This record gives sequence, C-alpha cells and structure tokens, in this order.
Amino acid sequence: MTNNVEAFDHWIRTAFVHMNTELENLYFAAQDRAQVMGIGDPIKAALRDEGHGFVVELLAEGNTGDGFDIAFGVLGNVGMYLGALRRHELTNPAREERSPFREASSLALHVGASLGMAPRFATAHLATHNRALAGVRKSFTSLRDEFLFIDENTRGILSLQRAADALAAVVHLGVSSPVADVMFDAAKSALRDVIRFNGRLMEQLDVQRFFYSVRPYYKPYRVGRQEYRGANAGDFSGINEIDLLLGLCQANDAYYSQLLVDKMLFMLPSDQARLRDCMTRRSLLDELLALRNEHAGTEWFQKNARAYLEICELFGQSAAQHHDGLVKRFIEGPAAALNQEHLQGITASGPPLPVLLRSLELLRDLRTAADRRDIATRHHDLAALRAALKA
Repeated sequence: MTNNVEAFDHWIRTAFVHMNTELENLYFAAQDRAQVMGIGDPIKAALRDEGHGFVVELLAEGNTGDGFDIAFGVLGNVGMYLGALRRHELTNPAREERSPFREASSLALHVGASLGMAPRFATAHLATHNRALAGVRKSFTSLRDEFLFIDENTRGILSLQRAADALAAVVHLGVSSPVADVMFDAAKSALRDVIRFNGRLMEQLDVQRFFYSVRPYYKPYRVGRQEYRGANAGDFSGINEIDLLLGLCQANDAYYSQLLVDKMLFMLPSDQARLRDCMTRRSLLDELLALRNEHAGTEWFQKNARAYLEICELFGQSAAQHHDGLVKRFIEGPAAALNQEHLQGITASGPPLPVLLRSLELLRDLRTAADRRDIATRHHDLAALRAALKA
C-alpha cells in the first residue's frame, strides 16, 4: 500500500466520517429534514476540498493498485467520497451533463475498469469486504443506525452466501444423493439466520434516521458523463445463486435476466464468475420434477424433496420479510410524506419510486412462488412436488 493510498484511507475512516456526521445532525435538526441546500456549507467545502487533495495525489501516482485488495479499496474510497458529495448536493446528475469532479471521476474510471467493476463504491465495500481496523469498519457517519444497517445487512449477506454454497454443493452431489441432507440442513440454518437478522434490523433501526441520514448516501451519481445507480444490498451473487439453483427464478426469463445484466458490474469479479457458472446449471426443482414420476415412492426422493421444499419456504419467508417489512416501512412509508421536489432521485437504483416498488414486488413474488396469472412463477410446479410427498 502506497503512502497516498494509506493517507486517503485514513481520511475516509476519520475526518470524512466526522464531517458527514456533523452535517447529518444539522440536517436532522432542521424543520425540513429533506432539505440540505444552504446548511453546513463550510463543512461541505472542507469535505470537498480535503478529499480532492487526496484524489489528485492518487491520480498523479498512476497505477494505484498493488494487487486486487488495494485497488478495490481505492475504488471504494473514491466512490464513498463521490457518494458523500452527491448526498450533500455538491453534485446532482439531474442538473449536470457530467460530474464536476473531474479528477475523482478519472480515478474511479481508471480503477473500476482495471477491476472489471462499475466505477463507484459497491455493496461489498461496506459489507463483505469492509475491513475493520481495531474494531471499526468503514462508514459514511458514526451514527448508530448506519452501523446497525451495515452490520445486520452484512450478516444477512454472509448467511445468504452460506446458503448458496450449500445449494451449489447439492448440485455437485446430485439431488438424489443420500448425503445431500448435510447441505440441505446447512442451507436451512443459513436462511433461518437471514430471517433472524432481518427481524433484528426491523426491530432496532430508527425509520427516520435511516430514511434521512443513511439512505441518501446510496443515491445515483455521475462518474464522468455516465450516471451510475446506487449500491444495492442485493449486489452479490449469493442471492441470485439461490434464485437459480432453487429454480424459483430462471435465467431465460427476460425480466430476471435483465436484472442480472444490470447488477453484474456492481459485484466482485469472483461473484460475477460464480453467477455466470450458476446460470449454466439445471435447477434442483427441475431435477426433482424430472425424477418424480419414476422415483416419488423412494425414501431418498421423499426425504430430499421435503428438504428442498422447506428451503423454498424459508427463502420465501425471507423475501417477503425484506419487502413487506423493510422496503415498505423504511422507504415507501417515509417517502409518502415528501413533497414532489424531494421525491426526485429518491431511489438508489434510479427509477421513480413507484416503478422501483413494482419491480421489487415482482421479485418478491417470484421468490415466494406466488400464485399470479400475469407472471410465470413456479407456484404450480411446487404444488406438484408437494403432491408427490407422503403424508
């Protein structure tokens, strides 16, 4: 790690956090918490100028990477800097044709292209690859609710990755294997943890603090001329591996395949490779359905099909919990109180809130195999598999 890389990282972990926290407390104390223009301007200027100094040094250095981890860290740091500038309305893609922060954009584009990722901070920077130093991980602020959001989301992601690893092992063992029970049990345990962590987050997270002080750092912003959507908690391969391996979502479905294409560059290269491999596999549901007529009466079929259906039930519960609890309560509810001016650009993914909510609802219904006539879910296939089980 070069001196410039280390100095920027230290600033992101210290002064950057302090300034953002000061600004959030000023905004939150205002009568209109959504209004940030004209508040804390000296702090905003200091954040902008101090960060710019580090960026200029790194850009002049040229090849900032000494292996993947260092380059990935630089991408996250410059991305967090640009994300904070967007949050504090020092840049806004709605009023600009290109980013006013030329040097930061150049650095992000350089490093992002070298890694094969979008040139902005990604979920992994604040979750699975958020390296803690002396117990402190990276964040935008030191607010309790941001740490709660980061930590419980990361626990959920790690658990979903465990479930995906277990299901991938079943694919290699074969769905009829008598030892697949070990991996089915591992997947069920991991999904129960996801539900537990989601529940804890919903119980402890303050709605107002999340909506007004945490969520805004995930807005879209421009890098150069291109606008990039915000980091999303689903930007890792594990959740989609589960979708595909269970067969609840299918890669040849136009809606779902577009979702995968849109998120690919927001994932780690290793995750991109895992997802591509997963898209070539036959789902466990299709395997079981193909074996049903001939083997439904066998012990292995009864045992493994039952375990598979239990996993689908748990995965569906976690999907419904996330959408109906977290999305509705922490985004849709508070957004209803905003005026039209503040609704513009409210979502991390870019589209208007009603469009985003419809898309998330569709994804929830695919994962729960809801009985819908307007979209192709696996509701009837799961029902057929259940019918093959003995009472």
